[in-house]
Amino acid sequence: MRRVAISLAAAFALAVSAAPAGAAGCLKGAAVGAVAGHVAHHHAVLGAIAGCAIGHHLAHKAKEQKAAQQAAKNAPPKQP
Repeated sequence: MRRVAISLAAAFALAVSAAPAGAAGCLKGAAVGAVAGHVAHHHAVLGAIAGCAIGHHLAHKAKEQKAAQQAAKNAPPKQP
């Protein structure tokens, strides 16, 4: 079981380092997920993987929302 956890952690680290531009939110989410997973019956690796996915999703959503606000701000005003 320990070998599986170590190999998953290594694969996760390689995936994160391979695409640093696309890893927005992943590191913070992985850290929070690892702590939560550790507290929940010592599943830190699974928590880190889930936290990375959730953190990346939330960062992507925030980026889209910021872009929409910026587009609305730069749009010409409506004429009555």
